[in-house]
Amino acid sequence: MGDSNGTLDFFEGTEKLLEVWFAVKPKGTNEDRQNLRKIPRKHLEDILDLVNCKILSATQNGSVDAYLLSESSMFVSRRRFILKTCGRTTLLNALEPLISLACAYCGFDRIQDVFYSRKNYIRPDLQRKPHSNFDEEVQYLEQLFENGSAFSMGRLNHDCWYLFTLDHKEDIADEPDQTLEVLMQELDPQVMEVFTQMKSKNAAEATKNSGISKIMSGVHIDDFLFEPCGYSMNGLTNNGEYATMHVTPEPHCSYVSFESNVALSSYNELISNLLACFKPGKFQVTMFANKVSAANAFFQKADCVSFNKYRRVDFQTTKLKSYELIYASFEHASFQ
Repeated sequence: MGDSNGTLDFFEGTEKLLEVWFAVKPKGTNEDRQNLRKIPRKHLEDILDLVNCKILSATQNGSVDAYLLSESSMFVSRRRFILKTCGRTTLLNALEPLISLACAYCGFDRIQDVFYSRKNYIRPDLQRKPHSNFDEEVQYLEQLFENGSAFSMGRLNHDCWYLFTLDHKEDIADEPDQTLEVLMQELDPQVMEVFTQMKSKNAAEATKNSGISKIMSGVHIDDFLFEPCGYSMNGLTNNGEYATMHVTPEPHCSYVSFESNVALSSYNELISNLLACFKPGKFQVTMFANKVSAANAFFQKADCVSFNKYRRVDFQTTKLKSYELIYASFEHASFQ
C-alpha cells in the first residue's frame, strides 16, 4: 500500500475509528424495523465513496455484517455501526449520511452513544480535512453532537491517543460491551516480509505463515493481501464477536493494528500472542468496557499487567458514565 501526494513510499497505517450506537425514543417504531443491517449495500457504498474507500469483500453471521475495505474495515450489527479507516480517508464524512439512513431504513431517531478515536498520525500533514488535527475533528463532531467530550491520553510530544465521545449524565449501559485495541509500530522486518507479495502468494498463506490464524481460536477469517504489500483481516466468531487486523509492512512506516470486542476476564494471553507474532518495538493498548461487561475483571488488575521484554511507559484510566477506559503504552526493553 502506498500513498500519493508526492510520498509514494509512505502509507499512514494509523486508523481513524468511529463507533455509533443507535436507539429510538420512547414509543418509537416497531423493533422488527430497528436493524442497521437493513440499510441497502448500495447506500453503504455511497457513504464509503465520501470516505474515499471501497468494499473488497463481505462476510456475515446471525449478528453482524463484516466488510473488508480498501482502507481497513466496517462492521454493521443491529444497532451498532463501526467504521475503521486508514490512509488519507475522510471518515467523519460518513456520519451525517449514516444518521439519515439509520432513521430512514431502521426507524432509529436517537444516537445513544458515539466514540471517535485514533492514535496520533505519523504524517499529519498529509491528512485531508476534517482530519488535519484533532481540534479540527472535534469542531466537526461538535456541530453534530452538543453533549460531546474530547480526551487526549499519553504524551502529546510522543505517542498519544485521542477520543471524542458523548457526555452522558447517567449510566446508559443496557448490554455488555467491550473493545480492545492494540496498536503496534516499529515491527520486526522479517515478520513484515510475510505481508508482501514477494513472500506470500496470497492472503491465506500470509495468514498462516505469520501465525495470525493462531492468535484467536474459533474465528472465521476473511483476509486480503494487497499489491505489492499490505494485509487486512476480519474475523467473526459464532456468537457474533468480531476481530480485525491491518498491517502496513513498509519498514519506515510499519504499523499493525488489532481490534476486537471479544469478552474476556483477562486479555494478557491475547496481547502476548500478538506481541509474539509481530515483535513490535513499541505498542499502545486501549480497552473500553461498560459496567455489565465480563471484561471488568481485567480492569481490576490492569495496573499490574506486564509483558515479557517490554517496559511500560504510560498508564492512564478514565471513568465515563457508562464505560471505563484504559490507555497504556509500552516499549521494548532494548529501547534507550
